[in-house]
Amino acid sequence: MLDLRVATPKAWLDVVFSDFDAFLVDHALCERKASAMGLMLVAKYFDRTKIMEPLIAFAREELEHFHIMYRIVEARGLMLVSDEKDVYVNALRRLSRSGGDELFLDRLIVPGIVEARGCERLQMVAAALEPGTELASTYMELARAESRHHGLFFRLARHYFTEDVVQSRAEEEIRAEADLVQSLPFRAAVH
Repeated sequence: MLDLRVATPKAWLDVVFSDFDAFLVDHALCERKASAMGLMLVAKYFDRTKIMEPLIAFAREELEHFHIMYRIVEARGLMLVSDEKDVYVNALRRLSRSGGDELFLDRLIVPGIVEARGCERLQMVAAALEPGTELASTYMELARAESRHHGLFFRLARHYFTEDVVQSRAEEEIRAEADLVQSLPFRAAVH
């Protein structure tokens, strides 16, 4: 997994469990948005054939995760809400450079970082849930998927860019992500 520069403090988990229903709804929406982002990359970069199959599979898996989370939300008598801007994700996207290959690289690195942070946080939730429950198992499986997805985005970047270029840019964005994580207030949300 990506070497995130700062760990999510336990205080985040306390906020999550103070309004776990809101967290579940937010998580469902995050999975849906991840699927849409994968399809956006496929549509935008159709000429980059090495990303097509992997990102179509990614989008399908994220859509399945949305379905899993929707079922959890629905079983608890909750309803999905309108999308809100994700301050964390949008701040990371604003780091992206404009145009051409630089933007393409950033559009692969940013989701890789988001998936790494998601992996860390879903593992925290899984560990805090009652062991052996279906929900704890589901969260551990979803955390494993986030880890795979993190690796996917960095592997795709390495198809088109040298290791040095990928690592150099990733390091810049990882440092910025650490500052961002430390500056944002905790919410009952994945990010």
